[in-house]
Amino acid sequence: MKSRRIQVLDPRLTNQIAAGEVVERPASVLKELVENAIDAGSRRIELELEAGGAKLIRVRDDGSGIGAEDLPLALSRHATSKIFSLEELEEVASLGFRGEALASISSVSRLELVSNREDDPKSGWRVVAEGRQMEPRISPAPHPRGTSVIVRDLFFNTPARRKFLRTEKTEFGHAEEAFRRLALSRYDIGWVLRHNQKVIHQLRPGDDDLAREKRLGALLGKEFLDNALHLDLEASGLRLWGWVGLPTHSRAQADQQYFFVNGRVVKDRLVAHAIRQAYRDVLFHGRQPVFVLYLELDPQLVDVNVHPAKHEVRFRDGRLVHDFLFSSLHRALGETRAGTVQAGSIGPGENPADASTQPQTLEDAGESGDGAASQETPRWQQQPMALHQAEPRPSVNKVREFMAGYQALHPNHEESLLTPQSRKEDASSSTRPAPLPAGHEETQAPPLGYALAQLQGVYILAQSARGLVVVDMHAAHERITYERMKQQVHAGSLDTQALLVPVSLTVGSREIAIAESERETFVRLGVELDVAGPETLLVRRLPALLGKADVEPLIRDMLAELERYGRSNRLEAHINALLSTMACHGSVRANRQLTLPEMNALLRDMERTERSGQCNHGRPTWFEMSLQALDKCFLRGQ
Repeated sequence: MKSRRIQVLDPRLTNQIAAGEVVERPASVLKELVENAIDAGSRRIELELEAGGAKLIRVRDDGSGIGAEDLPLALSRHATSKIFSLEELEEVASLGFRGEALASISSVSRLELVSNREDDPKSGWRVVAEGRQMEPRISPAPHPRGTSVIVRDLFFNTPARRKFLRTEKTEFGHAEEAFRRLALSRYDIGWVLRHNQKVIHQLRPGDDDLAREKRLGALLGKEFLDNALHLDLEASGLRLWGWVGLPTHSRAQADQQYFFVNGRVVKDRLVAHAIRQAYRDVLFHGRQPVFVLYLELDPQLVDVNVHPAKHEVRFRDGRLVHDFLFSSLHRALGETRAGTVQAGSIGPGENPADASTQPQTLEDAGESGDGAASQETPRWQQQPMALHQAEPRPSVNKVREFMAGYQALHPNHEESLLTPQSRKEDASSSTRPAPLPAGHEETQAPPLGYALAQLQGVYILAQSARGLVVVDMHAAHERITYERMKQQVHAGSLDTQALLVPVSLTVGSREIAIAESERETFVRLGVELDVAGPETLLVRRLPALLGKADVEPLIRDMLAELERYGRSNRLEAHINALLSTMACHGSVRANRQLTLPEMNALLRDMERTERSGQCNHGRPTWFEMSLQALDKCFLRGQ
C-alpha cells in the first residue's frame, strides 16, 4: 500500500464507517428510529415502509419533539440529550444514548427530520444534512407536536452495501420482527405498521393483563397464549414476569423467544443458558421453547454499553441473575402436572383425522372441548372441570354415572405401581405422594378420569368428565420414577434394597476402571457395585424404585453415561441426565398388562407429579379428546 500521510477523515466517511456497526439493513434503521421515539415519551408511534424499507422508512411519533435551536445538533455524531456524565451512563434507563444513530443513518440515505415541541402545528421545523461535511440545513415545516423521521433510498451512495440487501419480502420480514420486539417492549404505546400503503398491524395501547394478552395474540398468535404459563416472581431485588410456553408447545426454530431487560430486548448467553437449563429435561430433542419474558432490576446492576447495537448486556452479578432465572422457570414448569393444564387437549375445532397425528408433538392442539376457553382467556388460567360442573347433556350424564359406579366398585384406586418402599408413611420421607392439584376435591372427578382399558399394551384409555384421555404408560411412569429419584438423591435419602441374588456382569477393563473410580457416585445413586474379578462386576443393591428393572442393561448404561460425563467432579451438572437413564429402566415396559387399579394408580401419580405432562425426553405423556370432538367424528347432533 502506498505510503500516505495521516489526516482527519471527513465527517461523512466517519459516519459511514459508524453506520457499518449499527445499520445492517432496513430493520436496523427502524429499530434505532423507534427507540428514539420511545425515549421521547411517545404514546403513539406510526411506521410506514416501502419496498421492505429499502425505498422508504417513515417513523412518526407524538413525543416531546425537538426545538429549532437543537435541530442543528440532531444529525451530528455523539450529540444526545440522554446522558451528560459517566454517572448517568452507568445507570442509563433510555434505549438510545450514544448519539450516533441519526448521523450514521443520514450518511447512507436521504434523511430528513421534521419536529415540533409546541402545540401549534404551524411551528415545526425541518433539518437535512448536505454535502461531504454533512452541514445541517434548517427550514420551517408544519408538523403536529412530535417528530417524523423520513429515510429514503437506503445505501444509495454505498452500492457495495446495497447489494447485500435481500428481497423485499425478506427485508420486510426482518423489519416486522424488529417491530414485533419493540411493540412487545411497551404495551402502553399504540402502534401502527404499514407496508406499501397497507396496514399490517394496528395495536391499541393498554397496560392491563387483558390488553397485554390481546397484543401477544395479535403478534404471536392465539396458539401462543393457549399454550403458555404466566409467571410473576420477585427475589433479591430481581423481578421476572411474562409468559413461558409449555414444553409440549415448542418450535423447530428459536423464532418466538423474546427476553427484555428493563424494557430493552437483548440476546444474552447467560440468559439463554439459564432458560435452556430450565427446559432441559422436559423439552423434546432439537426443539426450541417459546417465551416472552421481562427481567427488571436496578439499572446500576446491568451494563448496556457493551455492544454498538445494544443487543447484549453485562450483569454485575451474573451468577445471581442466572440462578434466579433458572429457579423461577424451573419451578414454573415443574408445577405443571398432567390434567391441570389443557395444552395437550384436542378441541371441537380440530379435524379428527388430523388429531390422530398429534400425540407426539401436540403443537397444533386446539381449544379444550369443555368450551370454557375464549380468545381473551389463556389456557393456563383454566382449571380442570369438576364433575358437578358438567353440562346436563346425555353423554356427560353417562360419564357421571360411570364415575360414581367406578368409585363404588374400586374404592382402592390409589394402589401404586411403585414398590412398597416408595409409599412409606414415615414423616421424614421426602417421597410421600403430593396432594392432588389445587381445586380438586374428593367429590370431583380426578383430572385424568378413570381407566377403561389398555390399548396394544402401550396406552391407557381413561374416561374423564371432558371426554377420552389417552396415556403413554411407559412415558408417564418414567417421569414419575425420575422425579421421585431426583427428590430422594438430592435430599440424600434414596431408598435402596439388597438383591436376594447378586447379579454378575462380564465387562471389559475400561468398565472395571470406571466402576472403581466412580464408586462414590454409584453409592449416591443407590447402586452397590463390587469388582469380583478382572472382567466381573457384582451388583448387590439397587434403588427401591428400580426394583423391577432389568439389572444388566441398567448398569451397562450407567457405566456408559459415567464414561461420557467424565470424573466425579464434573458429574454434578449431569446427575439428572444419569437419573433419567436409570428411571427409563425402572419404568413399566410396553406390552405389560396392568389391572384397572394399577392403571388408575398411575393416573393419580401423574396428577401428583411435577412435569408429568412430558416424559424425561420431552415427549408428551397424554392427550385428551373432548366429547364434542368425538361427537363431531360421528356426526352426532348434525
